[in-house]
Order: sequence, then C-alpha cells, then structure tokens
Amino acid sequence: MPHPKTAENMMKSAGPIETALLPSLIHVTEAAAIAASYQMGRGNKNYADHVSVEAMRRMLNCLDIKGVIKIGEGERDEAPMLYIGEEVGTGEGDIAVDIAVDPLEGTNLTADGTPGSISVMAMAEPEGLFHGPDVYMDKIVVGSQVVKYEKEHPDEKIDLDAPVEKNLEIVAKALNRDIEELVVVILDRERHKSKIKEIRATGARVSLVTDGDLMPGVSTAIRGSGVHVVMGAGGSGEAVLTAAAIKILGGKVLARLVLPSVANGMSDEEIEKEKAEKMPRLKTMGITEENINDVLDTEKLVPGKDVIFAASGITPGQFLHQVNLFGGGDARVNSISMGSSGVVKFTDSIYIGDKEDTPLRL
Repeated sequence: MPHPKTAENMMKSAGPIETALLPSLIHVTEAAAIAASYQMGRGNKNYADHVSVEAMRRMLNCLDIKGVIKIGEGERDEAPMLYIGEEVGTGEGDIAVDIAVDPLEGTNLTADGTPGSISVMAMAEPEGLFHGPDVYMDKIVVGSQVVKYEKEHPDEKIDLDAPVEKNLEIVAKALNRDIEELVVVILDRERHKSKIKEIRATGARVSLVTDGDLMPGVSTAIRGSGVHVVMGAGGSGEAVLTAAAIKILGGKVLARLVLPSVANGMSDEEIEKEKAEKMPRLKTMGITEENINDVLDTEKLVPGKDVIFAASGITPGQFLHQVNLFGGGDARVNSISMGSSGVVKFTDSIYIGDKEDTPLRL
C-alpha cells in the first residue's frame, strides 16, 4: 500500500525564496543571537543591540540576494545599519527580497538576563511585507484552530473592535475549552490597564510580559505552548514579523496602526504634535488620517506568497532555549524556521571550531 506523500508534496511546493534562502536565514539569526548572548545580563541593552545588528548585517551581506530592508532598526537618519530602505546582500543572483528584521527582540530582556529575547527575521518577494512605519499596532493574534472555527461558524469571527469577552468566547469554543482555561499574553504597559481588567473580568488568565510579545504571538499557533491569545498595542514591525509566521502556521492576526500618543492616552496637544511629526512620513507610505484606523488582516500585513521566517533564542523562551556558550566562540543555538510550503523546523545548532579541543557532546 503506497504511503501518503504529504512531506514530499510540501517540499516540492516550496517557492524559490524558501528553497534557496531558508537554510541561510537560520544562520543569520543564529549569528545575531550568539553575538547578543555574550552581552546577556551585562546591563547594557544598547551595546547588546549593536553587536546583534552588526552580526546580522554581516551575515546578510554574504547572501547572493538583492535585499531591501522594509522593517528594520529605524529610519536612515536614526540607524547606521539595517535601516529602512537599506540594500543588503551581494547583489548577485536573481533573487530579490523584502526583509523584516529585529536582530534583538527584547533588548531589556537580554541586558537583564531575563527570559524571552530572540533574534528574528522574515523575507518575502518584493511587496510581500507590509511596510510598517515606526508607530504602534493594536492587535489580536490567534491560532489555526480559531481560523477553522470561523470557517465553520461564519457568524462568529474574531473582531478587533469587539468586546474582549466576545472574542475570548470564540477562542474558547474553537479550542474546546472554558474561558477560565485560556491564557492571554499582553504587554505590561499603563496603556493596557483597562484591557487587562476586561480580560480578567471574563475569567481568563493573563500573562503579563515586560517586553517582547512576538514569540507569544507565534505561540498561539503552536499547540502545547500554553498561549492561546495575544492582545494589545506594540511595535508595528513586531506585528508584521508575527504575521509572517502566523500566516505560515495558519493562524490569524488583526491589527490597526495607532500613534503612540493615542495609544498611551496623551493630551490632545501631544497627539497633534505627534501627528505633525509623523503623518508626512506616513503619507509617503500611503497612510493618511482617513485610513490609519483601517483594520489590517494577516494577508494585508504579509501579502507575499513565498514567505520565510526564522527566530533564534537568546535567553530562555516559550519553546526556544537560551544560547549556550562553550568558550572560544563555540556555541549552541536553538531556532525555529518555516516557509510558505508549511514546513516548520526546530533546530539545535552546535558551532564548534576545534573538535579535537572541544569534542561534540550530547
């Protein structure tokens, strides 16, 4: 009896970006993670970020790609490397890609030696990633079981404007759980106090994170992670990176751009000041005061058809282990990678320069 060809069919469905670049993508995030790990717990978040950015850029510039940073370390006048619009790669070959990077997601976490920091990036064909401006995105992230439930119950859909209780009722039904069994991750910020209160009023459990809600967002689509929903306003770049993984994993992201002054409930005067500063730049991206409140779904955040994603742990995380350093630059790194074919890989990479001096061990 012939066996199912699921794996073979998925392998064959991989696009040119996934086929050519996904293995190299892991090397890029792992190099950045190792660089940052040497600064773990040293209290200097800026230097930790600096060395991870340098390592990621060095590795990107070894790839035979025509790459453009769409989400990076900031505008050109704000960031010396991996700034928005920077061209990376050797420029050789036929592969052109848009790139979203966060060499060190969780700078404070690394500096303090606390769990949850990663190095992460995504690639897609040109125009395959939303060009996220340097503002916040209010979002809700759920996994593939919720998407399946919505298809089976078209009148019950997650809605960014719906009450928290209604959204959590849908998630609970989709996961065949009681609301009291759900875990909702949200950034521990003053702007979220009202939403945290709403979540707790439903009976759901709240997991507050001081920084870094990207991997919790990815975790919503991984059964057994212990995370069922991510809510709240955070960086727009992180939302796009989350959406890249969630699209591959079959989950769902709903998001809306919001100015930090608005999200943080600042005065009308401060809001108008920020609008004057940022709206001219946003207009060059096609974002106006008329459409800034539009809801962006997974497809709008990541319209690409050949998308790849990789993340490497720096400090311990939900399912990625911390970098282990063995001396002399040798290291062990834990990563997750995936592409539009649907193939997901958990890898444990060991880098040992001199195996006579440091034999490989299990």
